Amino acid sequence: MSCILEKQSMVIMGVANKWSIAWGIAKKFSEEGANLIFTYFGEKSLRAIEKLVEEAGLQNCSYFSCDVTSDEDIIETFASIKKQYGLINGVIHSIAHANKDELQGQYYNTSREGYLMAQNISAYSFVAVCREAQAMMPEGGSLTTLSYLGGERVVKNYNVMGVAKAALESSVQYLAHDLGEKQIRVNAISAGPVKTLAAKGVSGFNDLANAFIEKSPMKRMVTVEEIANTALFLNSHMGTGVTGEVIHVDCGYFILGY
Repeated sequence: MSCILEKQSMVIMGVANKWSIAWGIAKKFSEEGANLIFTYFGEKSLRAIEKLVEEAGLQNCSYFSCDVTSDEDIIETFASIKKQYGLINGVIHSIAHANKDELQGQYYNTSREGYLMAQNISAYSFVAVCREAQAMMPEGGSLTTLSYLGGERVVKNYNVMGVAKAALESSVQYLAHDLGEKQIRVNAISAGPVKTLAAKGVSGFNDLANAFIEKSPMKRMVTVEEIANTALFLNSHMGTGVTGEVIHVDCGYFILGY
């Protein structure tokens, strides 16, 4: 039986640990026959991803260093990927960062430095990555990023990251418009809260998670596997008519008015 992503080459950006959404997506893609191209930042990150791959027994994986705050580094990374693979079929961008101090208190106290950092890493990096990746997709492909409801509504203790996610989601629409004629789809998955390492940086996350379970129509949290299944849909032949979308995978929480 053939696999959905058989012989396709997928770039995975943002794996931090075994709880990462990006790691869940990577495992799902591997199950469906994809070649996995991991990017990492620093030797510690590389060792962590290599250990995860070894423990999971994944095949057909490669690793490329990438500092997404540097245009030159992104260009060099994708040039190296092109040299080894020729073309790629998809990119998962699961990268976001803000200073922890900027994720609490009043948003108007956000520092200029903190604002620019959040925008640079969490939003602009996707634009820069798409610019390089699209040139390696002559037959079309899929570019997918990860967002959160805090980009649409005020979420306590999300602050500057919410504003960055808003910019990211708007970028998805503009990129989808720019790349549509090339049959390159650009989408975002707005995932409900899951217990990742990044989530621990949000003050009061446990209270947020409990409230989510109580109020969401499905009365539970979403799983990483459910998010990965949506990523698989968007990056396979099943999602070829979908672009410019922000798909909510959050057990229906986004429909609520409170």
